[in-house]
Amino acid sequence: GVLTFHQQPSGNMDDSGFFSIQVISSALGVWGLELTLFNSPEYQRLRIDAVNERAFICNYKEHWFTVRKLGNQWFNLNSLLMGPELISDTYLALFLAQLQQEGYSIFVLRGDLPECEADELLKIMRVVQQERPKLIGEEGTQRTQTESSPR
Repeated sequence: GVLTFHQQPSGNMDDSGFFSIQVISSALGVWGLELTLFNSPEYQRLRIDAVNERAFICNYKEHWFTVRKLGNQWFNLNSLLMGPELISDTYLALFLAQLQQEGYSIFVLRGDLPECEADELLKIMRVVQQERPKLIGEEGTQRTQTESSPR
């Protein structure tokens, strides 16, 4: 019955809530979006400059994050960072190559991405970022040092 089905381990999700690429791909398919492996021979044959894409989904072990173009600028939307990281058009290919060297699987997200408020806003203005956002753990250690100092 139904109970037996729910007790069976799923190949699509593990105990930690990590979803497989098949689940993510199916969910995106509902929006008319499609994933293609960035370093696949099929994609490489297209010779598309990464800058001309709209988004990439990156995965290493159990961590997923998106690199997305909002307006005319690229952002690393990694949840391990304190905030979005601006990536220049020039640096994008190097950034993706570095992720691949570190063992990440990178998927190109193709299709019409739904518009969002950030996309609308960044079409009429540009972001300037003075420094790279820190990793969540890095920020915490600095904050503790400041709070413990006398006022």
